[in-house]
Amino acid sequence: MAQVTFKNEPITLVGKEVEVGSTAPDFTVLANDLSERTLKDYEGKKKLISAVPSLDTGVCSQQTRKFNEEAADVQDGVVLTISNDLPFAQKKWCAAEGLENVITLSDHRDLSFGENYGVVMKELRLLARSVFVLDKDNKVVYSEIVSEGTNHPDYDKALEAFKNLN
Repeated sequence: MAQVTFKNEPITLVGKEVEVGSTAPDFTVLANDLSERTLKDYEGKKKLISAVPSLDTGVCSQQTRKFNEEAADVQDGVVLTISNDLPFAQKKWCAAEGLENVITLSDHRDLSFGENYGVVMKELRLLARSVFVLDKDNKVVYSEIVSEGTNHPDYDKALEAFKNLN
């Protein structure tokens, strides 16, 4: 299990950590209109999944913007940003940031994504900052759980893995 801190305090991660080379587990999250979304909704697409503690913080906001700007032109690709923010707050954040094509999904209701990917911070009931890149068949080709929750992920490595998928 990944060792994670948040503001330099040790955090317990809940769930089973996803390993590179494995098939990504399914999950059920909520879109901004409260409809359910699962991994199957993005079938046949390359996926960059960016999990953040809360969109309404500096690093999370920068992470969401960076991945969406840098990966927008990947053919057959989709960037999913998942947090435990309520769907209404995610929609409001996107509007305030002027981001129209960002897909934000909420894991607030069931923690399905967080538990299935091993990134629920038990003490905070938030998702640990993490990035997963999945190919069209949902094979995990890249995984990063950021060791300190207030730090940025390795954008270059994640984007390289995403852009190099066939």
